[in-house]
Amino acid sequence: MSFAVKVNKLNYHYSRLAVLKELSFDIPSGNFFTIIGPNGSGKTTLIKILAGILKPLSGQIDISGQNLKQYTPKNLAKKISYVPQSVEITFPFTVLEVVLMGRSPHHGILALENQYDLDLAYKAMAFTSVEALAHRKADQLSGGEQQRVIIARAICQEPQIILLDEPTASLDIAHQVKIMDLMEKLKTEKKMTVIMVSHDVNLAAMYADTILLMNKGRIVKIGPTAKVLTYTILEKIYGCKILVDTTPLGGYPRITPVPAKYQKITDSKPLSI
Repeated sequence: MSFAVKVNKLNYHYSRLAVLKELSFDIPSGNFFTIIGPNGSGKTTLIKILAGILKPLSGQIDISGQNLKQYTPKNLAKKISYVPQSVEITFPFTVLEVVLMGRSPHHGILALENQYDLDLAYKAMAFTSVEALAHRKADQLSGGEQQRVIIARAICQEPQIILLDEPTASLDIAHQVKIMDLMEKLKTEKKMTVIMVSHDVNLAAMYADTILLMNKGRIVKIGPTAKVLTYTILEKIYGCKILVDTTPLGGYPRITPVPAKYQKITDSKPLSI
């Protein structure tokens, strides 16, 4: 088995505050890997370190078999594309211009786009269903459309790994599913490794091959969805009453937080898969 990412004894501090503590895990190539956990558990810090934005205090990260420290920013951008949590395009670039920005790691400072770049940009826009918007101003699009444009730009980098920090956080249900379906297409059709931070445990359950559950900077559990998303684990970590059953759409867990007025029903006999 080949690994897209290997992390060994990773530590990170903000000032004197320990944010990540002795993290070790592997991500197989082509895996849909989702990082979940309560607020403040270190999820965004972790994905920024994997993207090369933050430098760890200690530990080792290998990307495609090479130590992260050995990559130049330009070479790392050829391996990894990063979609941040908050995406808002405020400058009046066209969608095509924004997507073509993904080609910058493959060119010199003064190089212009060639026909290959244009063809790749149009393929990325078609893949994310924004091709019809190519000549629209990106700052005039909806949040969901802008998100798909940014993902098209990330695809245009031709990476092996795509990192996403809460890509569905500000979207309605329909756009959440579109973005998640798109991530699954990247995995199955483009053979990319998808690494995503998410607060939505139900979306994680539906799409992830592997889930990493974090709390207070440490790994609580890592593995297949059904092994991680159990009510005993989730109640302890999130500190609230949780019902876990099986969704009628398939054999994966469905997580429902239990309001106080219904807790007497589940107190005597917790329902779970």
